[in-house]
Amino acid sequence: MTPPTSQARTTRGLALAILCAMQLMIILDGTIVTVALPTIQDGLGFSQSGLSWVVNSYLIAFAGLLLLSGRLGDLLGTKKVFLSGLSVFTVASLVCGIANSSEVLITGRFLQGVGAALASAVVLSMIVGLYPEPGEQAKAMGIYSFVSAGGASLGLIAGGVITDTLGWHWVFLINLPIGVVVLFLGLKLLADEPGLGLKAGADAIGAVLVTAGLSLGVFTISQVAEDEFSSGEPATYGLVSVALLAAFVWRQATARRPLLALRIFRNREVVGANIAVVLIFSAGFGFQFLNALYLQRVLGFDSMRTGLAFLPAPLVIGTMSLFFTPKLVARSGTRLVLLTGLLFLGGGLLLLSRAPVGGDYWIDVALPLVVQGFGMGLTVSSVIMRAMGAVAPEDAGLASGLNNTAQQAGAAVGLAVLATVATSHSNSLLGEGRPAIEALRDGYSLAFLWAAGFVFVAWLVAFFVLKDVERPTAAGATAAEVTPEAVPTVGHI
Repeated sequence: MTPPTSQARTTRGLALAILCAMQLMIILDGTIVTVALPTIQDGLGFSQSGLSWVVNSYLIAFAGLLLLSGRLGDLLGTKKVFLSGLSVFTVASLVCGIANSSEVLITGRFLQGVGAALASAVVLSMIVGLYPEPGEQAKAMGIYSFVSAGGASLGLIAGGVITDTLGWHWVFLINLPIGVVVLFLGLKLLADEPGLGLKAGADAIGAVLVTAGLSLGVFTISQVAEDEFSSGEPATYGLVSVALLAAFVWRQATARRPLLALRIFRNREVVGANIAVVLIFSAGFGFQFLNALYLQRVLGFDSMRTGLAFLPAPLVIGTMSLFFTPKLVARSGTRLVLLTGLLFLGGGLLLLSRAPVGGDYWIDVALPLVVQGFGMGLTVSSVIMRAMGAVAPEDAGLASGLNNTAQQAGAAVGLAVLATVATSHSNSLLGEGRPAIEALRDGYSLAFLWAAGFVFVAWLVAFFVLKDVERPTAAGATAAEVTPEAVPTVGHI
């Protein structure tokens, strides 16, 4: 393979920056509103149950449309789908920022989810296409993983600072200048590769089934902890969701041009890595929300201090992802790096579960965050590279959409399950006469233990399902280029 010229490397670097800037906006918007929710509630008069829709409307649209968006990337071309998603997301951010009623804000959040699904579904396949060389791809994935893993923590920090200084409207309006600049640069710098064409099969019926099934599933999960339905309603919604997804699978098995080629699930790498992704993001997303509540309700932090309290995590994640993980992957392969990272991530959650009432921030919170950040910095890029590996170039968009679906499904499931565990345990302790602050602390502690359990199950999946793959050494190749299964090489420029 001919090494890229200096100009080509610069162009690729700018293209990667464009993709990561959009991904950062998407990730930030998943968490930046968390710290601002009480202020939004006061400003727009949300009820307590209605407030959850500020988050749920975004997740429902995002998770429900990811698979369809990934397939559209294959059919129409990734650049067109990416820029369309970026445009929708930016306009929707304006709608959210100027919202003067709860209905307008929820509508804007839903549209943000639509735009996020379109853009995010094709980002991974575009990065793999930009950097097919193993060593270069490891570095690019390190940058992407920093944006993905660190962006969620940065969202909590930014949410606190922006809400206290500029007001909640600016947690959305901040996207406008970024979106305009990224759109302008994307039109000029991103490669315009043709898609397969709609004749290759968009499978409208399959798209309706999977979007409805996933959306209803996310809705059901998000409402489990709300305690506002009768006992049978969530089960009914869950059964309908399962039926829709089962019908989608049947459709994919029988359609001439399916939306999701089921052959992708014959690959143990794809299946195992995406199961691990679901578990990792279940632990990571749910933990962040509950840790914010622990800081506010147990330690008494305000919104700005709560946001800044998360700073150790993105700093460590960034250091690992950008400077150390690519070298470790090149030397030892993704499997060993992933297994090591999961141990640190789970260990950090175990440390956090010991945080007491009246705990010391630096010992009981900051230290676990550093350990978790070390683990996430190793884990995210490694597991994403495994999930994107061993797929044909024409299925790269589909694999990207599947991986992003796994991330969002994991986030929704993790948030609902961990919140329910914490709330149920706290309520039980309150019923026994325990002081409120102790009951809250013990509820969060149990949820952190559950999150650690998710991570250790992911470790078992990675250990038993993902295997090292030996590759023949090419003449003159460097060690980084021939490391066993170091990085999947999917697609080409």
